[in-house]
Amino acid sequence: MSTLKSLRNKAILPFAFGLAGLPAFTGAASPDAERVEIQIASTFPTAMPILGKAATRLSELVETMSGGDLLLVPHEPNTLVPAAETVNAVADGRVGGAWAGAGWFAGRDGAFNMFSSFPFGPGMGEYLAWMYHGGGLEMAREMFAEYGVYNIPCGMIPPEASGWFQREIQSVEDLDGLRMRFFGLGAQVMQRFGVETRQIAPGDILTEIREGRLDATEFSLPAMDRPLGFQSELKYYYFPGWHQQATLFDLYFSLPVWNGLSPAHQEMVETACSDMIRGMIAEGEALQWQAMQEMRAEGVELRRWPAEILVAFEDAWLDIVDEQAAANPNFARVWESYDNFRQNYEIWKHFSFLQ
Repeated sequence: MSTLKSLRNKAILPFAFGLAGLPAFTGAASPDAERVEIQIASTFPTAMPILGKAATRLSELVETMSGGDLLLVPHEPNTLVPAAETVNAVADGRVGGAWAGAGWFAGRDGAFNMFSSFPFGPGMGEYLAWMYHGGGLEMAREMFAEYGVYNIPCGMIPPEASGWFQREIQSVEDLDGLRMRFFGLGAQVMQRFGVETRQIAPGDILTEIREGRLDATEFSLPAMDRPLGFQSELKYYYFPGWHQQATLFDLYFSLPVWNGLSPAHQEMVETACSDMIRGMIAEGEALQWQAMQEMRAEGVELRRWPAEILVAFEDAWLDIVDEQAAANPNFARVWESYDNFRQNYEIWKHFSFLQ
């Protein structure tokens, strides 16, 4: 049994040594003084396909690469901290690390949504190009550093589905009055059409539906939605995911924890995260058709949004961009960076991709 697997079978304290008052490392449990253990609070259950299992895979990669000297120990949602508070907990010094997305930190600044996913945003290749070669990652790290957080892009998934509903949606008027779980900036678009939105951790969504507090929901890819059981209550499943054409996920550390790692350990974590991005994209693309076939067999109706509804969503989104940019200098700065990159990228996209 690997060191990491044995640790999962023990109670591990989420408190630090060597950093006063900052939960991070737990070296006291290890006979090897050189070994570093960092507790990772996850927003997603480790049994969840693709996204949840990634936390376990990442931990195993880092353990292997470091020869067991660096252990990232993932914890299920709501064990160290509530699932929706993982990144906030890193910023507040309650945990040393987190597996989540920047949108879960948007309560601090709405511009963080831009580093997770946003409506009518980039596909996977364009997103990575902007982040790594268009200034996106530099801005993200600058903003996170103001809260004492270091972020590492560590996963990516393909376009999501855009919602589960009790009935067919034939016009935007059909959305008025619905109570819906919705993530990130897409929620603001839905609100323009009378939808009451809430951001709820994945493990709580089905209960909210069954107890009558939600009428509709979106979460993620078909292969990730199906195990959550939405199809038992909601039969209309809409595509494409206009709100999340690609979604980035990060591994977060408190800055003192990250700066306390050796350069070799830092490089191992960065390299492992790069591999996680590759693996999650490939797996995400490979698993969806089977889940969709199984849902159809269970009576789910797969639907594409009519063009006129997508146009209405995009028009609402562009209005929101103007309002956010006027109200938030960080949002204006990040949006300008991305928008300039997209206009230039469009030259390449127009001539090189099948339309």
